[in-house]
Amino acid sequence: MNALPATIVAALASVLGDGPVPLHEPHFDGNESRYLFDCVASTYVSSVGAYVDRLEADLAEFTGAKHAVATINGTSALHIALLLAGVQPGDEVLVPALSFVATANAVRYCGATPHFLDSQESTLGLDPAAMRSWLAEISTMKSGECVNQATGRRITAMVPMHAFGHPCDVVGVMEVAAEYGLPVVEDAAESLGSLINGQHTGTFGLLGTLSFNGNKIATTGGGGAILTNDTQLAKRAKHLTTTAKVPHRWEYNHDEVGYNYRMPNINAALGCAQLEQIDSFIASKRRLYDIYLEALRQVNGVTLFSEPRGSRSNYWLQTLILDKDKVDQRDEVLETLNDNGLMARPAWTLLSSLKPFLGCPSAPLTGARLLEQRIINVPSSAGLA
Repeated sequence: MNALPATIVAALASVLGDGPVPLHEPHFDGNESRYLFDCVASTYVSSVGAYVDRLEADLAEFTGAKHAVATINGTSALHIALLLAGVQPGDEVLVPALSFVATANAVRYCGATPHFLDSQESTLGLDPAAMRSWLAEISTMKSGECVNQATGRRITAMVPMHAFGHPCDVVGVMEVAAEYGLPVVEDAAESLGSLINGQHTGTFGLLGTLSFNGNKIATTGGGGAILTNDTQLAKRAKHLTTTAKVPHRWEYNHDEVGYNYRMPNINAALGCAQLEQIDSFIASKRRLYDIYLEALRQVNGVTLFSEPRGSRSNYWLQTLILDKDKVDQRDEVLETLNDNGLMARPAWTLLSSLKPFLGCPSAPLTGARLLEQRIINVPSSAGLA
């Protein structure tokens, strides 16, 4: 065994003890059982019930968004947000190549094509400077619309994603988007509780989306939400995600093609209890970062990723960054950690390399490719601290 994998394992084991230790598991230490029993007793366990309304209100208050609309998962939230932003079949949408597959899948659900952009090491998210240079090179403005000169397709939206809970430079992204008249839809699936200059991620763009999957910092089992400050967009989001049914005491009248993306009340009940504990979850994860930082202080060849300047991260997943001259040891580090019961995962395979998206337009991905080779996520559950 090379020295680096063994040293990393020893450092993490000094914090975590013997395995198995999962990458991330939910933490239930509040009113989860109480609210779930109450929901079952009410018989309103499906798409209608008080907990859905409560979760939406609680999310709006916590994030500072004017409106929150609960959905069945984060991908459905992103799909609807892109539709509301005006994405149409045949369009292109700018997304990071370094992201979970849902970011690109949601673009495809709209009948549009993802257009992949590079990421920066300092945030793990979209690189505004590289984006500006790329758009200046490949796009032109026609009748007030941004058009890809190579494909002839309209570029109609931009989707910054906050990787592993760390805020990207969304302010810089917004500036570039404004230059080209593009609405911004934030993929904040992983960043509940993360702030940029005191403002919650997902509230900078026209719309933002969250995920409450079982592995997220707060969970509803499966679920998501759309955030927006636009009242009309919020009303339309609610309409589209509830099968576009026109309200009536008994008639089933649907005025357009809608989507059955409603969050069940029983999931929302779980989410309400989780959101009550979100501050303690974040505090625990930030303590775990400090503990890891101390344990890894004497380990050469790897760095624990720290929240970007001016931001406050929820540290959803603790992230190791291998030195550039150690990328050839990534798989051995992963294998050694997992063999020792410490679950670890690499970054996602770049979306531009996945079979469904081969041939999609792409900027040079120098930064994203290097990050793909260097990132290792290690156990990050809130209970570990």
